[in-house]
This record gives sequence, C-alpha cells and structure tokens, in this order.
Amino acid sequence: MEERLAQYRKEFEEKRKNFQSSKDIEREKIAYLGKKGVVQGLMSDLRTLTAEEKPRFGKEINLFKCCVEQALDEDYSFWFQKEELEALESEKEDVTLPGRRYAFAAQHPISEMIEELVDIFSSMGFSVQSSPEIETDYYNFEALNFEEDHPAREMQDTFYVDENILLRTHTTAIQTRLLESKTPPIRMICPGRCYRNETISSRSHVNFHQIDVMYVDKNVSMQDLAATSSQFLQKLFHKGVTFRFRNSYFPFVEPGVEVDMSCYLCKQKGCSLCKGTGWLEIFGAGMVHPHVLKNCGHDPETYQGYAMGVGVERMQMLRYGIDDIRLLFENDQRFLNQFPL
Repeated sequence: MEERLAQYRKEFEEKRKNFQSSKDIEREKIAYLGKKGVVQGLMSDLRTLTAEEKPRFGKEINLFKCCVEQALDEDYSFWFQKEELEALESEKEDVTLPGRRYAFAAQHPISEMIEELVDIFSSMGFSVQSSPEIETDYYNFEALNFEEDHPAREMQDTFYVDENILLRTHTTAIQTRLLESKTPPIRMICPGRCYRNETISSRSHVNFHQIDVMYVDKNVSMQDLAATSSQFLQKLFHKGVTFRFRNSYFPFVEPGVEVDMSCYLCKQKGCSLCKGTGWLEIFGAGMVHPHVLKNCGHDPETYQGYAMGVGVERMQMLRYGIDDIRLLFENDQRFLNQFPL
C-alpha cells in the first residue's frame, strides 16, 4: 500500500506539470477523486489490510486526497483566469476598423400591402371595421344568401369547429353584422385573415388575407362601383390603367362581376404575367344582393349598395410579378430581402 501511494503521488505531480487547460484539470479530478477514481480504489483496498495497518494507511490516503484537492483547485483557478483573459483579449475591439453594417428588419410584404390598401380606401372615405376570424355559419353563409347545398358550405371547402362554428372563409361576413346594427349610409372596409380548406399550390393557400369593401346608401349603382374601382386601381398601381367588368356569380351580389385590369407590363400586348391575354384578373365585385339587404332588415327598394373582395396576396403578386403564393408564407429571407424597407 505504501508503494502504491508513493507511485500515485509521483504520477500526479508529473501530470500537474503537463496541464494545458482547465479541461485537463477537470479530467484529472474525475480520475483521482471520482466515484471510480484512484482515491476511492485505495479506500476500498483498506479492507485487505490488518487491523493495525488500517488506521495508519487510512490517514495517509486522506492526506493524499486533501493534497490532490488543494493542488487541483489551485491549478484550476490559475488556468481558468488565464483562459478568461485570453477570451477577453480575443474579443477586444479594434477601434480603427470600419463599423459593421447591421441589417434592419423590414415590414413583411403582406403587412405592407394591407396598410397601403387601408390607406387608399381610407382616403376615399371608407371606415375600417373588423370581424371575428371564428365565425358562425349564419353570418358566413346563410345571411349572405348561400344556399344550403352550396359547395362552399361542405366540409372539404371550409374548416368547421363544430356544426355551426367555422373559420371564416371571407371577410364578407362583416357585411351582415354591420347591416344588422347600423342604418345606411355605410361605407366600410374590413381587412383580415381568411381560411379555406384547399390544396396548397402556387395559386392557392389554406389561409390568405382579404379586404372586403362595401358601400350601401340610397341610389347606389354600378356606376359608383366602376368609379371606386377605377380610383382604387389608379392609386394602387400609380399608372394609367383601364379595367373591364366580366359577368360572374357570387351568392351575395347581383349582378356579380370579375374586375380585370389592363396589363401594365405589356400594355395589353400579351406577356407571361397576363398569360398572353393583355388583362389581369384583380378582384370580384357586384351590387349587394337584395336578399342580403332583406335578411338584415333593409328595404332593397330604398337602399342599394356595392361590394368588392380584394385579395391582399393577389395584389402583391401582381405588383411584383410573384408567380407562387407560397413564397409569401415561407419566411425565406432570400425572398423577403428583395422587398424595399
């Protein structure tokens, strides 16, 4: 036992001379003082000694243990401080170097477009309203003149929470809420997120943003819709554009139209953006259906109105020639960094 202790003391002193970092010390601390270390092994071997030898060598082992602990603590303190100083030295700034350029956060293109659309319609006298994203079947469909067997009311097209509660499929649901609670004239817009149970592709997504536009008053006509559409498009695209109405069907308007704008890229000559037609499909619109007015307690002989549903992502895709709606939702910095601050 005495020879083993002498050998361990000698080995330990040799190892101390070769320490290069605090990690070396931590490793030797485990080797000597750990549960399976040298000191624990010596203590276990005491049982092989005679009753007279045990007290003497037990004291020697404890003394060896204390010496190792003290030496390792001193060495660890030295190396730790040295490493800290070296780390601080490496982090020291050279004030003669040019300053670093930091990238500033930019507004997301969808948020940017929503703000611009709201500003445009606000400047035209429309108030900004909001409606819940979790909507009832009544306000989302029934009050807007959707038939009970309309495909949009099926499970494969709409996200239902239960039989009568769903995620709104359009911000148009705000119309009947306002018409029930207010007396015309009503001139409002409602921006917000919508949800539809569709296959995600380059042209469609399960969630998207829409701005619903409605004006209800006495003696409102398609001419008013045409004037609002024209002014809106001129303000948004900052270019001389023409537009046209195409007949279309939406349950909550009659007549319903699709609004097309002349392609600003090719000047109606035909290009990849307009797919050779010279026209860009912009949004759906029409005159508020008499049944919707009746459902909300208004006489359609007295009041008329128009409505428009403007897709936010659609506007942004047209403005920048984006051909895949998924790019607007993937938060890819390579894509987002292309938009101006």
